[in-house]
Amino acid sequence: MFDAKIRPRIDPPLNALGRGLAARGVSANQVTLVGLALGLLAALLIAQGAPGLALLPLLLSRLADGVDGAVARAGRPSDFGGYLDIVCDFVFYGAVPLGFVALAPATHGLAGAFLLCSFYANGASFLGYAVLAEKRQMKTDARGVKTLYFTGGLLEGAETIGFFVLLCLWPAGFVPLAYVFGTLCFVTALSRVLLAARVFAD
Repeated sequence: MFDAKIRPRIDPPLNALGRGLAARGVSANQVTLVGLALGLLAALLIAQGAPGLALLPLLLSRLADGVDGAVARAGRPSDFGGYLDIVCDFVFYGAVPLGFVALAPATHGLAGAFLLCSFYANGASFLGYAVLAEKRQMKTDARGVKTLYFTGGLLEGAETIGFFVLLCLWPAGFVPLAYVFGTLCFVTALSRVLLAARVFAD
């Protein structure tokens, strides 16, 4: 919901940082993998009972996720780079809830499964739409220049990062927060399905 609105504010500093890294020979794929490693470290810290400490690697991971595209644009973007980026994003988005489930499986298990199921549905609606948009040669840069077609929705990257930060600051609220956010993810997925039914109707 907020991604398109914040892109004009965050893109200039990200692009400047990306150009600097590219000039030093850093590749976009390297930044992507560093971001994934930081995200997995955050998930591990959460699972070990230190969600507060997980905040720093979590936020640095998302910074890397923004910078990798800027590095690619400063050099030579590749389809594989875009593919690697989205795969690493989905691994990160699954790892953080898994960390909270591992932290307290007896109390967090069902809510965590509900949340991950909602992520699965939301991801399927997003990627399926992107495939059909590519088939029809649809283009958009509302959320920055991307390898895949990014559709809007009630919940996007900014909201998910905010949700993860809230979980780290208030881990005791995981169960109700997971149910609320998961429900909104299902609503987002349904809205994309309805949009696809209108846009891709034969």
